[in-house]
Amino acid sequence: MAARYVVKKTSAGFRFNLVAGNGEIIATSESYTTKAGALKGIEAVKANANAPVDDQTGN
Repeated sequence: MAARYVVKKTSAGFRFNLVAGNGEIIATSESYTTKAGALKGIEAVKANANAPVDDQTGN
């Protein structure tokens, strides 16, 4: 199975998870007050997913 975005309703609003093909959650969004906001968040992740790594671990 391919990776997918899963939108869920929570007590605080809406949230999405990015789920890998093996079913493991690899990212969780902030809470959104509307489903439309969560869907816009998914589009933002898709548009910016090719961002560079900013390693601040000092190693």
